[in-house]
Amino acid sequence: MATMRKDIADLLVEAQVMTMEQLQQVREAQKTAPGEIGQLIIDLGFATEKQVMQARARQLNIPFVDLTTQKIQPGATDAVPENIARRHKVMPLFKNGNRLTVAMADVNNIMALDDLRSVSRLQIAPALATEASILDAIDRNYSGGSDSGGSGAGAGPGAVSSVLGVPSTTGMGGLGGGLASVQDAIDSYKSRGDADEEDVDAMAKVAEEAPIIKVANIIIQQAVGMGASDIHIEPDRRHVRVRYRVDGVLHEEMTVPKYIQAPLISRFKIMADMNIAERRIPQDGRIGVRKDGKDFDLRVSCLPTVYGEKIVCRILDKSSVMIGLTKLGFAPENLARLEDLIVQPNGMILLTGPTGSGKTTTLYSVLHKINSIDKNIITVEDPVEYQLNGISQVQVNNKAGLTFSTALRSFLRQDPDIIMVGEMRDLETGEIAVEAALTGHLVLSTLHTNNAPSAVIRMVDMGLEPYLISATVIGVIAQRLARRVCTNCKEEYQAPASELRILGYQPKEKDEVVTLARGRGCELCRHTGYKGRTGVHEMMCMNDEIAELVVRRAPLADIREASRANGMTELRQDGLEKVLAGITTAEEVRKVVFTAGQH
Repeated sequence: MATMRKDIADLLVEAQVMTMEQLQQVREAQKTAPGEIGQLIIDLGFATEKQVMQARARQLNIPFVDLTTQKIQPGATDAVPENIARRHKVMPLFKNGNRLTVAMADVNNIMALDDLRSVSRLQIAPALATEASILDAIDRNYSGGSDSGGSGAGAGPGAVSSVLGVPSTTGMGGLGGGLASVQDAIDSYKSRGDADEEDVDAMAKVAEEAPIIKVANIIIQQAVGMGASDIHIEPDRRHVRVRYRVDGVLHEEMTVPKYIQAPLISRFKIMADMNIAERRIPQDGRIGVRKDGKDFDLRVSCLPTVYGEKIVCRILDKSSVMIGLTKLGFAPENLARLEDLIVQPNGMILLTGPTGSGKTTTLYSVLHKINSIDKNIITVEDPVEYQLNGISQVQVNNKAGLTFSTALRSFLRQDPDIIMVGEMRDLETGEIAVEAALTGHLVLSTLHTNNAPSAVIRMVDMGLEPYLISATVIGVIAQRLARRVCTNCKEEYQAPASELRILGYQPKEKDEVVTLARGRGCELCRHTGYKGRTGVHEMMCMNDEIAELVVRRAPLADIREASRANGMTELRQDGLEKVLAGITTAEEVRKVVFTAGQH
């Protein structure tokens, strides 16, 4: 009888990379987030990409190669053109007779294997390697790599950038040959002649042609590969600018010619199921994308401007809500408080902060944590950003009369245990949410306030009765996102302690110095010194004293002082602890925590 092949999780446990407890967590996560188990393990932080790849190699009984040490046979790259290597993320290693061994990140990529056999006229023997190491090896071993001194469009990222009108200093490391491919597609489109922009049928036909599809796909794939949260396609007077928001900061990646604008915008509108004939009013849509075994959802917004329609795509990584509360940057004491709050049978938990501060991700992580077969969880959102198994999610539709308040009224007749309201926007929504919390439901929602104590003041301003607020709100979390110091180029340095006074640090001596961390800048972080983001939190838990202050409509300063006495760590204090721990920098915390008039 054939033996059942072990999966990657079991192999990682055998290799003592993962513990049995972590294996159990992976199995539980699989129930609510079906998908590629290796990627799930990486998202949960239980193993590195390299360790997962090594396990997959054992599972498939093929070799794993470390391209940082693996020698490449001279002339191996002659068998596979650079554009094919970059397109499929493969690296030829050596040739033995009519057999070519090639490092691949996905050995099940049938199109890649077919292309390799076709161009090399050899049998292909795949080996596994990480995607990042393959791209680095391509850069080192092909003439178009960043270390070479060629000229023209094939002279590496810098030269390609200049062709598209982007300065080479923008740092294109890790993007492969995307810009060269964009230029090829633009040239191909230009050679066919221009279409009439006023002819909708003609423009739709052009948008479905290979060159435009290629440009749009490369823009999306590069943004996803870089971990960008947004894509901006912005028409200007003479060109179209493409920018990506990475770790909260916009970076200009390329500019494309003006004659690409109409078909490119039309292509995005077609993919997002928008009306390409309508150019006078804003439109919204969605695009589904799959890359490296992970599903992404692009929320697309189209806005008419004086130079043409502007496209902005919010990239939602569906696996990001699976990383768990422990990966969101909560300090241990705040995490313990949050885990205590979310198991309460009733009450209201609020998340506050500006747009883009990670409130939705935290809410979904909480829902994922408490989601179980014995709980009826219902959400109302505008829009539904992530779809979670086992949870009933309702999309607001104002045109049809389905608002937050009307959905909430229906929820109370659906026998819910937990209700999530995407945003508490008005008095009517607030009243129904309070009613739900009073009648034995746990309610989760968001508000736009600068800090945690301000949330109760905001609810009073909305018109909610203070005694109802004090009786229902059990906790408020204020959140910001600060960029993390890049671990690849991280270095420690000595700084005067006085530089941290603004964050509340009290030097013990006049000339005290502290050890901090910063990033030197490398290809991995695009020479910014930052890679990834972490949460900065402020958590206020309701107690009798705070409840009494709310009922008496006490000033915000009194509520804040009582919250501090009850153990609340303020945003700047939490940021200071992350600065001293070398996770982020003082400049970054000042930027995301402090607002005008705040000291």
